[in-house]
Amino acid sequence: MADKNAVQTPSKKKKKGLSQYILGFFLLLYTLFCGLPILLVFISAFTDEMSIVQNGYSFFPKKWSTNGISAVLKYGSKLITSYGVTIFITVVGTLFGLFVMSMFAYAISRPGFKMARFLSIYLLIPMLFSGGILSSYLVYASLYGLKDSFLLLILPLSVSTMNVIILRTYIVNSVPLELMEAAKIDGAGDYRTFFQITLPLMKPVLAAVGFMMATAYWNEWQNALIFITTDSKKPLQLLLVNIQKSIEFLLNNNNVPASVRAAMGGTIPQQSATMATVVVVIGPIMVAYPFFQKYFVKGLTVGSVKG
Repeated sequence: MADKNAVQTPSKKKKKGLSQYILGFFLLLYTLFCGLPILLVFISAFTDEMSIVQNGYSFFPKKWSTNGISAVLKYGSKLITSYGVTIFITVVGTLFGLFVMSMFAYAISRPGFKMARFLSIYLLIPMLFSGGILSSYLVYASLYGLKDSFLLLILPLSVSTMNVIILRTYIVNSVPLELMEAAKIDGAGDYRTFFQITLPLMKPVLAAVGFMMATAYWNEWQNALIFITTDSKKPLQLLLVNIQKSIEFLLNNNNVPASVRAAMGGTIPQQSATMATVVVVIGPIMVAYPFFQKYFVKGLTVGSVKG
């Protein structure tokens, strides 16, 4: 007898297709609503300052202007240097963090590892308790002597409790235990098992966690503000904060020379320059995200061992 579920009636197919179109419509509508604020930021970055002051932010500004983006790009060489610093700490910090956390996650995921429970508790302590900024400054600057060093922009964000938990959960649920046991029977040690079997199978979750880490490194500026004093070592975010402070200083100072105001088109573009800084920050992230999106989906759908 033929399977009743094998053949669907035309009415069921039509109903199923209609529901998919409705779901697709609402998902498209939701996507548009999520994208509108980003579009508004880009439009505002090229809107005349007086138009924003008089009419507020608008998708259809009455007057366009490049004064805002020009005020940011005037920092030319400093902007390029800060971009280089940010790219360096983002790449190095993300790769180093993934390497350390993946080994940590592998170690505490092994059922026969006696230190797994102790290390898991030890990992949770920094998530629950923090010494604060003052103690961090004393340890990093005085004890370790790392003030004004790139290490202070890399090490504090390199290991995260939540990321280790994500990596460990992925190893337990998605890396077949049979493969590791077979490697052990063949004489492979833990290092070889990790680098040749476990690590290649972790690519989807490493890409997902790596993207989150890269975003955190890209947006970090507080450690640079506290510890970095050399201009050539300041990351992009700190430079943009300084640009905003410079614009606020010009606005609050009545003794600004007329030549400075004339160079900015007669008006200091606070609002449009703020949006321009946002564009400078999020531009590379928006370019990189589509390349990592598939790994988020794959990381959620990579399955278990089939019997």
